[in-house]
Amino acid sequence: MGDVLPLTQAAYLPGVAYDEMFAPGGGVRPHYELLQDRIASLGAEELGERQRTLERSFLLQGITFTVYGAETATERIIPTDLFPRIIPAEEWAKIEAGLTQRLRALNMFLADIYGDQRVLMDGVAPREMVLGAASYRREMQHLYVPHNAYANVCGSDLIRAEDGGFVVLEDNLRVPSGVSYMLANRDASRRTFPGVFRQAGVRPVERYPDLLLSTLKSMAGELRSDPQVVVLTPGVYNSAYYEHAYLARLMGVPLVEGRDLAVHDNRVYMRTTAGLRRVDVIYRRVDDDFIDPLTFRRDSSLGAAGLFNAYRAGNVIICNAPGTGVADDKAVYAYVPDIIRYYLAEEPILANVETFLCREPSQLSHVLANLDKVVVKAVGASGGYGMLVGPHASKAERAAFADALKANPDNYIAQPTIQLSTAPCLVDARIEPRHVDLRPFILSGEKVVVTPGALTRVALRRGSLVVNSSQGGGSKDTWVLTEATARP
Repeated sequence: MGDVLPLTQAAYLPGVAYDEMFAPGGGVRPHYELLQDRIASLGAEELGERQRTLERSFLLQGITFTVYGAETATERIIPTDLFPRIIPAEEWAKIEAGLTQRLRALNMFLADIYGDQRVLMDGVAPREMVLGAASYRREMQHLYVPHNAYANVCGSDLIRAEDGGFVVLEDNLRVPSGVSYMLANRDASRRTFPGVFRQAGVRPVERYPDLLLSTLKSMAGELRSDPQVVVLTPGVYNSAYYEHAYLARLMGVPLVEGRDLAVHDNRVYMRTTAGLRRVDVIYRRVDDDFIDPLTFRRDSSLGAAGLFNAYRAGNVIICNAPGTGVADDKAVYAYVPDIIRYYLAEEPILANVETFLCREPSQLSHVLANLDKVVVKAVGASGGYGMLVGPHASKAERAAFADALKANPDNYIAQPTIQLSTAPCLVDARIEPRHVDLRPFILSGEKVVVTPGALTRVALRRGSLVVNSSQGGGSKDTWVLTEATARP
């Protein structure tokens, strides 16, 4: 392994985007100084060996994800960078308040659209857009959801704008993934830079499994005093199966597939070697369509027949509730600031990215005229699929998307291309800037809790803005500091 490029701004060349470590004037930001000093004291071989040790630990633990359609082996180790991303306490306080506000409003929105639909009658969000969304579930109309907590686990994606302020890029309220990588990255970075970790005063994330279990149990407080929780997985071929098994193990609850469940008299049971055992709460990692073949997709073998009827009867709790996906529809996203004002009578703490709704003819015309400058997304897609990054696309790709926009404008939104902030990464024996985003995890049950950490996703390809692991992205640990940065 060759020499590692020195970590100085002159050599690092962060570019025009906001850099997490270096200020525009050339100095290291105060909350990064401890880490910078430690990196500077390590030689190329030592940094390289620590990176290889980190990767070996992920391999031995089986920390993987699956890329569908890959020509090579589909199961891969998620690429992980050894340098943590650091967020000072004062910045995190705003993030925490903003995400709490946002999830409270979105849960109220879900309770409303599956109830009296006041938000639609008052014209805050277009009726045809909400009720016509692919993820809207009429079967959820007027069903009771404890605490009105429809989205029990939320993973909102944040980015820094060029001015350094955090904005919300999108919300993930269906079956958000990535928290296992947050926990695994923490374990790895604590071993990679133990001295810096101790001195920096990093807030812990290790209690997440306990907080998740507490949240899930709080949803079933009216069923039984000690509810049985299970994690429902689609199975070993799902891209996030490692996470499903990992969380079930850390919570100490069974991991089940649809075939392990049976429904009798509108009650749900799991099959065990000792016979049937009653199930009260299902943390489902299965999409709505596949939960129950009697209610949703008839060809599904991933769920359990009769499960939704048991849910409708109030004999089992499904977390997240079916139908939550309508609140993270990318067209509904454009209305979230108004939704916050409507339900909470508050100004949004975290702003949205400017969004063009292609369903509006004037906005469609603007998008078509600026396809080389915008990012276009399908409203119901996730994982980086169904997306066009205009500046990085070929003329043929932009032409194909233009045809798709004209054929089905309701299915697309567009946003200006934002230069995501950059953070230092070890790439091919050099320390180079790579674009990053931030996915914090918010729990909602009897109360709302924001985990004091996050998954930082990294666009590992030089110049790329796509951070999804399914599209070649990686991750790194996120250190949220306990107090204002001060050198010891």
